Parts: sequence; C-alpha cells; structure tokens
Amino acid sequence: MEKGFNSDISVRGKTVHVQTEDWGYANPYLVSRVFVGGAVLTTVKTPYAEALRVGPVQEAEALRLALRRQHQRILDELISGRLALEGR
Repeated sequence: MEKGFNSDISVRGKTVHVQTEDWGYANPYLVSRVFVGGAVLTTVKTPYAEALRVGPVQEAEALRLALRRQHQRILDELISGRLALEGR
C-alpha cells in the first residue's frame, strides 16, 4: 500500500513541497503538509472515518484513493491560487 506522496512545484516563483501521508491505524488520519522554505504553511488532516465514506469499496482501496485525492486537491489549490502563499 502507498504510504504517501511528495511533490515539489513552483507557485508564483516559489518552490512549494507538498507531502501527504497515511498515518496508519494507530493514528487514523491522512495528513498533508505544505512547506515553503522549509516551514509548514498549512496542514490538512482527514480522519479515516471521513475518508472511508465512499461506498462499497475495500477499506485499503478507499484509503489509497482518498490519499491520492487529498494530495491532488492541495496541488490544484496551490496552482489555482485558492491556497495562498502570502507572507511566505
């Protein structure tokens, strides 16, 4: 199973690192962090209970899809400007 994703993108002349991880059953969250210059700009935490509300799909597959969707959503928000980098 994929444990996470890492992406480096350029947004308005700044390098942004996005890291999305599955923290596992002991700490059941999907967590994304956006870094600019080594500092955390924002954190998005999704509990497993929310990620598993996708219908009749195996749990492991639902978590994998939710992890990928969350990572892509943050990248899309950065690129579109919906997630601002002001002050960074």
